[in-house]
Amino acid sequence: MVSEIRGELRELISGRVGIADGILPPLLFVLINNIWGVGPAAIAGLGSAVAITGWRLSRGNPIRFAIAGLFGTLLAAILALRSGEAEDFFLPGIISGALTTAALVISIPAKRPLVAFTSWLTRGWPLDWYWHDRVRPAYSRTTIIWALFFGARTFVQWRLFVDEEVEWLGVVRVALGWPALLLLLVATYWLGRRWIEALEGPSVEEFEAGAPPPWEGQKHGF
Repeated sequence: MVSEIRGELRELISGRVGIADGILPPLLFVLINNIWGVGPAAIAGLGSAVAITGWRLSRGNPIRFAIAGLFGTLLAAILALRSGEAEDFFLPGIISGALTTAALVISIPAKRPLVAFTSWLTRGWPLDWYWHDRVRPAYSRTTIIWALFFGARTFVQWRLFVDEEVEWLGVVRVALGWPALLLLLVATYWLGRRWIEALEGPSVEEFEAGAPPPWEGQKHGF
């Protein structure tokens, strides 16, 4: 399974600078804000996001992460410039985190766990397979883990925002960004694979073929 996880992570970050998308703009903002103030800091943060997007375009890399980061940084810069308060730069991320947490929580009792949708979007497996009674619980459990992670991250950032701790907001934004998300993805894959095996449900191929139980079960991917 270790080799599977390594391959999954390699595919996730191959040919991308996604880590830079989440780290560089807030890091530059905090550093420059301490020296020259909110205005130059907002411009520097936005400029770095524009540069990353341009770099991706020039190399023909996938740009969906950079585009999302660019719009998020643009909104953050506008809020900070409009209010003159450095902590407002981090407000869009806090709001986004709260909405993500709410969506994750709601999806569990609705029996449509959000982690299943993220897997479906990347793998293209039949959506109905995820809702099978002996498959769905594995995705519900991993969705709970995601909800706890995003909820805790949002709460910490909100408290720092209220206390106007701009430097610590930058530290938390960087530390709990891509580095923490990569660990979350590893945990999701590791635990999810074990839960799927324990449920003894059908594999994607067995589900598509309408094979009756007992099933061999899903042996790869999550």
